[in-house]
Amino acid sequence: MIIRRVFLIVLDSFGIGAEPDAAEFGDAATVNTLASCATSDKLNVPNMQKLGLFNIDGVEVGEKQDYFAGSIARLQEASKGKDTTTGHWEIAGVISEKAMPTYPDGFPPEIIEKLENAFGRKVICNKPYSGTKVIHDYGEEHMKTGALIVYTSADSVLQIAAHEDIVPPEELYKYCRQARSIMCGEHAVGRIIARPFEGTYPEFDRTPRRHDFSLEAPEDTVLDMLKVTGNSVIGVGKIPDIFADRGITRKVPINGNVDGMNKALEWVDNDFFGLCFINLVDFDMKYGHRRDIDGYAEALTRFDEQLGEFMAKMKDNDVLMITADHGCDPKAAGTDHTREYVPLMVYGEGVMKNLNLGTRNSFADIAATIADMLRIPMRTKGKSMWRQIKN
Repeated sequence: MIIRRVFLIVLDSFGIGAEPDAAEFGDAATVNTLASCATSDKLNVPNMQKLGLFNIDGVEVGEKQDYFAGSIARLQEASKGKDTTTGHWEIAGVISEKAMPTYPDGFPPEIIEKLENAFGRKVICNKPYSGTKVIHDYGEEHMKTGALIVYTSADSVLQIAAHEDIVPPEELYKYCRQARSIMCGEHAVGRIIARPFEGTYPEFDRTPRRHDFSLEAPEDTVLDMLKVTGNSVIGVGKIPDIFADRGITRKVPINGNVDGMNKALEWVDNDFFGLCFINLVDFDMKYGHRRDIDGYAEALTRFDEQLGEFMAKMKDNDVLMITADHGCDPKAAGTDHTREYVPLMVYGEGVMKNLNLGTRNSFADIAATIADMLRIPMRTKGKSMWRQIKN
């Protein structure tokens, strides 16, 4: 069977258990996003169960299936990181041998000086911070002085928060572009993130006009190779931001997980040849970082409902791949990502059923498999699974 379209859905932060090196990334050996969500009575994922989620290596929650509807694997991250950029790059075929810079004590004075000179505004905060708490703690000062709230996290990010009445989003994006040009060389963080907010103290709320300015991947990804060979690459959600628009032929913005899946459902009905790459960020942004177990579980349940609709609409030449980019255990200490294995579930008429490929040693196996399925030349450290899983 000739595969015409691949739908790759990243459940942002949906890890399934600590990797062996979790301690090197500051995580306990017990971190497990799926297991934590399974403690909630809000979790009900029959469609992922049918696809073999609970049969994946190391998963000790949920009911295993005697016969599941696709091929499954557990993927271990080969890159040195546990952040969005590193995880997505590896999914797309690029392994990061060196960790991107992080700033547990804030950015050094010379960087702050360069930022203030470029912005023509003072910078406040300059610490690792929760995105919702930072606007609560610094929002009033920002509104009184016009100073920009610059903060980071355990990830390789520089984030700039500003109230939309003080700094309109387009102006904030300009500051982020300036920061992107400053954060290079040894300070080349994975992402500069614009974080606009609105409201009055103490009821500040982040708006949906967030924008990521990502570092470009150091080598070609499967997205680049698909595009240059004439295939469509549909980036849904923050995929275009993560890849700095490289390798994307069509950008599809979304407003949350449900809208993201609605957009994916629309693309099943569209005629294209290539890849539809979807990121559902609410799992991470709204529930994982905020350590909201019930919220995460409810979001998985809603996704699973839409997944049933999606599977029913798929065409014979389609393949669906569901995975994640890292963990963000809502039961773990702190608010940061967690270094975890991620699931892989592959489904379609052309895919073997009831096949467990065990544990694979790189997310890059996804890129190699997509390249193989869609018959494009690509060299990657990942290993294709297509010969094993094709029906």
